[in-house]
Amino acid sequence: MALLHLLARIGPQAGWQVFAVTVDHGLRPEARAEAALVAAACAKIGVAHTVLAWHRTATTGNLQDQAARGRYALMTAWAKARGLATMALGHTADDQAETFLMQLAREAGIDGLSGMRQSWTQDGVRWTRPLLGQRRRELRDYLDRNCISWVDDPSNDNARFDRVRVRQFMPELKRLGITVDVLAGVAGQLASVRNALNACCRKVADRIVIQTGGDLIFQRQALLSCEPEVRRRLLNAALRWVSGSEYSPRRSAQFALDQAILHAKAKTLSGCRISCTQAEIRISRELNALRSHSAATTELWDNRWQCAGPHDPSLHIRVLGEGGLRHCPDWRLTGLPRYSLLASPAIWQGDTLIAAPLAGHGNEWSAQIVADFHTSPLSH
Repeated sequence: MALLHLLARIGPQAGWQVFAVTVDHGLRPEARAEAALVAAACAKIGVAHTVLAWHRTATTGNLQDQAARGRYALMTAWAKARGLATMALGHTADDQAETFLMQLAREAGIDGLSGMRQSWTQDGVRWTRPLLGQRRRELRDYLDRNCISWVDDPSNDNARFDRVRVRQFMPELKRLGITVDVLAGVAGQLASVRNALNACCRKVADRIVIQTGGDLIFQRQALLSCEPEVRRRLLNAALRWVSGSEYSPRRSAQFALDQAILHAKAKTLSGCRISCTQAEIRISRELNALRSHSAATTELWDNRWQCAGPHDPSLHIRVLGEGGLRHCPDWRLTGLPRYSLLASPAIWQGDTLIAAPLAGHGNEWSAQIVADFHTSPLSH
């Protein structure tokens, strides 16, 4: 609510047009009335407001994580549909400190301990947290001074959630001089270290990694000569880029991959096929991870492929596979390995192969990666 009023005040001076969106997760009966309260507040200050509804699909797992993912997906689609370039979130220094402690309890590395990002771009939308340096109490004071009401989410007091337990323990840490400001400051310092490490990794990637046909090829000896943390970050970034996954594999799996590379052995991990020779390491998409993937030709396939051609509702993008490759007699001329082509996107009409752009079949269609590896984020 503070973010809404602050942006509404400075927006006209900055030349911004401000919109607001509320996501009703449908988890509490009070949520609808709270969304209506926000709508009324927006109407009072002349800000267009939209309510989006999230419908839970998974019945197991981390509910807060599922709700957050659903919320971001809905807000991203909402922003893009309206041509909005920037989305502002109201996280505070208190949220930053709590995040740091939660990550510390999970034995996180520097990415986790760096806390929440100040800003980033994802799916064509820039996200920013302009209040990340402000304390929660400062925003409450601002609202009180301006006679602006707000609603406290009761889940913020529910000790079932890790964040709430951390929040309740903060007064104990304060006795040791470990305050919100101290924790947020440490997270900020680690974020600077993370950025420097990412810059270093980016330079190494530009030197030793080649992107071709949706695969990534590393110079093996050059990768093995890197510092272990640089090597780990580059491999994790490569696995995420090839698989489209948001998360890196667990540390034990990362260690097993490192050993496979050290001994030049093949491995599958995170939906990827890693093949090794003495000279190079090739990370490709794994065929079995894609057998059930299907999308309309106008949609993004496997989170990274965009196909262009004579679109038709009867056509779909599916993996090429063994059956499709048999209809591509010239596939060897592409220079791509057979296993890479098997996992490549193909245009199908029912069970009939129409085109396989990477395998040289069907010149009316093309397939392009939407985000280059060398410009993609190295931190998860």
